[in-house]
Amino acid sequence: MWTLKSFDQLTTRQLHAIYKARTDVFVVEQNCPYPEVDDLDLIALHLFLENSGAIAAYCRIIPGEDLIKLGRVLVSAEHRKEGLGQKLVAQTLKVCQEQFPDQTIYAQAQAHLENFYGHFGFVKKSQAYLEDGIPHIDMLLEKTNDHLH
Repeated sequence: MWTLKSFDQLTTRQLHAIYKARTDVFVVEQNCPYPEVDDLDLIALHLFLENSGAIAAYCRIIPGEDLIKLGRVLVSAEHRKEGLGQKLVAQTLKVCQEQFPDQTIYAQAQAHLENFYGHFGFVKKSQAYLEDGIPHIDMLLEKTNDHLH
């Protein structure tokens, strides 16, 4: 069952599990030394799926005045190839539609995931650029209510 919480609603165990999963994927697995924990966590909504106390899938939803930003989208290594990525993005878009109707959604996607995000209606808005040594592209999804699956 998906869980959606603000930072202040997270238990310390949930926060620990989230930080552990994000560090495992983005810092260790992708070999990117960067400040994984940042102040955006304080204003974000945290959407996640737990399995035995560990994070199986996660996304943070960062509200803005003109744009909703998706960040730290991950499926943990042991849960890949289970279709959780699709379910995570679908659930994220559902949350965005409910919480922030009609707002544009921004995703800084790894370039190889362009078609994955394109399936949900995201459109590439930049050329590929390097972020922490990994090619990324900026993608936008206009009017969230038109693209729910």
